[in-house]
Amino acid sequence: ILATTIVESGLSFPTANIMIVHRADMFGLAQLYQIRGRVGRSKIRAYAYMTTKPRLKLTPPAQKRLRVLASLDSLGAGFTLASQDLDIRGAGNLLGEEQSGQMREVGYELYQQMLEEAIGKIKSGEIGLPDDGGKWSPVINLGVPVLIPDVYVPDLDVRLGLYRRLSGLKTKVELEGFAAELIDRFGPLPKEVNSLLLVVRIKGMCKRAGIARLDAGPKGATIQFHNDKFASPQGLVEFINDQRGLAKVKGTKIVIQRDWTKAADKVKGAYGIARDLAQKLIAQKKAQQGK
Repeated sequence: ILATTIVESGLSFPTANIMIVHRADMFGLAQLYQIRGRVGRSKIRAYAYMTTKPRLKLTPPAQKRLRVLASLDSLGAGFTLASQDLDIRGAGNLLGEEQSGQMREVGYELYQQMLEEAIGKIKSGEIGLPDDGGKWSPVINLGVPVLIPDVYVPDLDVRLGLYRRLSGLKTKVELEGFAAELIDRFGPLPKEVNSLLLVVRIKGMCKRAGIARLDAGPKGATIQFHNDKFASPQGLVEFINDQRGLAKVKGTKIVIQRDWTKAADKVKGAYGIARDLAQKLIAQKKAQQGK
């Protein structure tokens, strides 16, 4: 089939397994990613060839786009694509020409004044941040591979189904049952799957503790609370004191020093931090109920 970029809108050709993109340097990164996804939609291996004009020197952004596209070959690459696209194109300017919205209606000076007033009210507590109804999700970054490898579950549809099910599991019992099912169907759990299940547990514990972001490395971890608030200030002080000088407040984050030489120590330590903070909240609730 000979087609224009209309195919990127979601047209499906399951039997097509070869694609040639003419003048790929003229397309955006997201466009190329969508266009390339039109082939390989069945079990047959597919190929996408990106062509450019002969002897034409590509612009640096075009080179970056094609280089990034060639590197995106794994499941769940959408976030990486968005990050790379942001890096190549640059972010919008809140108060500049690139920003659309209220500023064009009220003018630069009035918009700046309104923005400063709103920030001042939030800082003073006069107005609060919007309530998200608890529909937020903690961000966990441990620097360890967390996935279901294709060598363990070869079928893509089955893998996607497992990811969907895993995202809905909340309790330790549910995760243990899921792990038992994987072992029964596919054999012993690979290291990456074990890490994935542990990260899901950590994520659940972070949600209970009100931790919006947890980053861990060999030298320790940093945590940031949802809306920059911990529901039990007294419990937070107790937690920091329990660390015996190895935890300190830095801006809106808590920095905790550790010596985690192994990935397993990092995962276990991250879970322990989230669990200890969650227990402080539980203790406060019990104390309030007892009054």
